[in-house]
Amino acid sequence: MHTQYYVGCDLGGTNIKAGLVDLSTGQVIASKDTKTLSYLGHEAVISRIANLITAMVAEAGFEWSQIGGVGLSAPGRLDIEKGLTSFIPNFPGHWIDVPIKALLESHLKVPVYIMNDVRAITYGEWAFGAGKGVDCMLCLAIGTGIGGGVVINNQLVLNQGGTAGELGHITVDFHGPKCGCGNYGCVETFASGPAIAAMGLKAVVQGQATKIGELVNYDLNKITAHVIATAAEAGDEVALDIWNTAGAYIGVAIMNAALVVGPKRVVITGGVAAAGELLLRPIREEVRRRMLIMPADQMEIVPGELGNDAGIIGLAVWAAHKGDL
Repeated sequence: MHTQYYVGCDLGGTNIKAGLVDLSTGQVIASKDTKTLSYLGHEAVISRIANLITAMVAEAGFEWSQIGGVGLSAPGRLDIEKGLTSFIPNFPGHWIDVPIKALLESHLKVPVYIMNDVRAITYGEWAFGAGKGVDCMLCLAIGTGIGGGVVINNQLVLNQGGTAGELGHITVDFHGPKCGCGNYGCVETFASGPAIAAMGLKAVVQGQATKIGELVNYDLNKITAHVIATAAEAGDEVALDIWNTAGAYIGVAIMNAALVVGPKRVVITGGVAAAGELLLRPIREEVRRRMLIMPADQMEIVPGELGNDAGIIGLAVWAAHKGDL
C-alpha cells in the first residue's frame, strides 16, 4: 500500500517553498518557505532545502515513514534522468552538473525526483486543476518569462532531458528581438510581464493619451503589467491595445503548438494571467482567426485553477508517479 503523502518543493531564485500534499485529495496540507540565499553556494542551499522539508514534516505532525518521496523543481536547465542541475543562470556558479537528487536523498533518506518548475505547474493543473479530466493539454505560465508544458495521452512530455514543452520559446516573429534564450522573436519577448510593461512604458514616453502614467504618478519604474491591466479595466484604449497585442502573440504561439499536439484544453496561468479576460479574450480571438485546419471550437482556453500551489501539487504527483515506475 502506497502512502498518500508526498512533498513538493520549489527552489526559486529568492525563496524555497515546500508543501506536503495529500494525493487522495490534491490538497496542500502544510507548507513552509525560507530564503534561498543562493550566494552561499549549492551545498548550503541543498542543506537549506533539506532542513526546510524536515521542519515542515515535523511541524505537520508526520513521521518520515509516512512520506513517499519528494519532487523538486529548480529554475534552469536540469537533467531529470541523471538528477542533475545542468545550468541555473541566476545562481552563483551556475550550478553546473550539481547532483541535486543524490545530495538531497543523502540528507532526507527518501526518493527525490526533479523537474522543471513550469512542467511541474502543468502536471499539477492536469492532475487536480484546470486540466483535470482531459488526456491532452497545453499549459503556459506567463510571468517574468513564459514557461510551458505539454500533456499527451495522459503523459507529461519530458523528452530531450525534460526540455520539451518550452512553449514560451516558440518563434512568433523571426525578425523579432533577441530573447534571453539566445533565439530571436520568441513569444516570451512579446508577451511576458516585462514585455507588456515595456509596451506601457513606450506609450507613456511617446506621450500617447493614456492613464498608465497617471496611475504611477509618472514614476516610469513602477509601470507593470498589473498597472496596465488596471488602466485597461478603466477603459483606457492604449492599455486595452497592449493586452490585445500580447494576447494575439500568445494566440499565435498556442496555435503553432496546438497544430502539433491537438490539445483539448489550454491552461493559462502565472502572475500575468491574473489579468483574466483582458488576456484570454484576445488569445481566443487570435486562435479562432488563424487556426483554420483544426476545429478551434473543440479546444478550450481556460485560466489555471491552482494558483501558487500548482507547482507544489504537480511535484508531489510526479514523485508518486516516478516512485510507482
